[in-house]
Amino acid sequence: MIKIGIVGGTGYTGVELLRILATHPQAQLTAITSRKEDGLPVAEMYPSLRGRVDLAFCSPDKAKLTECDVVFFATPHGVAMAQAPELLAAGVKVIDLAADFRLQDVAQFEKWYGIPHSCTEILKEAVYGLPELNREAIKSARVIGNPGCYPTTMQLGFAPLLKAGIVDAANLIADCKSGVSGAGRKAEIGFLFSESSDSFKAYGVSGHRHTPETVEQLQHISADKVGLMFTPHLVPMIRGMHSTLYARLTAEISNEALQSLFEDAYKDEPFVDVMPFGSHPETRSTRGSNMLRLALHRPAGSNTVVVLVVQDNLVKGSSGQAVQCMNIMFGLDETTGLMHVPVMP
Repeated sequence: MIKIGIVGGTGYTGVELLRILATHPQAQLTAITSRKEDGLPVAEMYPSLRGRVDLAFCSPDKAKLTECDVVFFATPHGVAMAQAPELLAAGVKVIDLAADFRLQDVAQFEKWYGIPHSCTEILKEAVYGLPELNREAIKSARVIGNPGCYPTTMQLGFAPLLKAGIVDAANLIADCKSGVSGAGRKAEIGFLFSESSDSFKAYGVSGHRHTPETVEQLQHISADKVGLMFTPHLVPMIRGMHSTLYARLTAEISNEALQSLFEDAYKDEPFVDVMPFGSHPETRSTRGSNMLRLALHRPAGSNTVVVLVVQDNLVKGSSGQAVQCMNIMFGLDETTGLMHVPVMP
């Protein structure tokens, strides 16, 4: 059994980790931290976990995290890098769901997140946790920087095209939408029901911190310099993400060949579903699951390929992907504890 600690278990990504790990056959939840909720049984805050999780939240100073095999950080940016050195010294693996170990470019991290990076030596060895593109490195990693939700859809949608070198890498466009849970479990006016319901808006149009993360990773697989125009939107649903990606083709290629390119790229991937050409994947087809679905389109007479990508932002976009990485790190079947069928309607 893998002894697991979770730092910051009260937010949406934290409870999603609990939901997944509560039925994981190789997971032993040993500590869940929260300063504010110290002593409160987890099932009192989240009745959905009654009979599944019998732990209580405890303050970080009481949690025996150094006795765990792996610790997940479902915390604000900056927390994981403050605690990682002690955990690593004790032989504990670290999986951070925030951004502390996503960006190798320290200057970009400090620019977009507004805090200094306190353990750059550990950052150098951190592995970006997108299994479909980085599986071999994840196997031997001690530290994982779990990808952002939007970057997961953009990277898996653009990757086959960039690897094949058949699109204009400098002019990629991503038009993305996320449910309100992507903003976290906090009381802010803009995310209240009466503020976000029956409305639709873009944000971060002049610049979003997921842009440098995505570009840094896509650059690893592109022979040409990558340029990305990314616009996120908030939609009035709880969970779900839909990304519409655009790339200009620079080579003659048939629709059938495009489809084969994606099918070949993801044929062995348990959590990527390449749907038939011209399909329209819906966010509800992935709700509550670790599945990402995508479909290709090509407007008539156009040299533009359109990739539609959907996922659950809290699962494949966050906590599910983190557990997928854990499975790989500990030599388990990658799908262990993650074969939840999407919830419909």
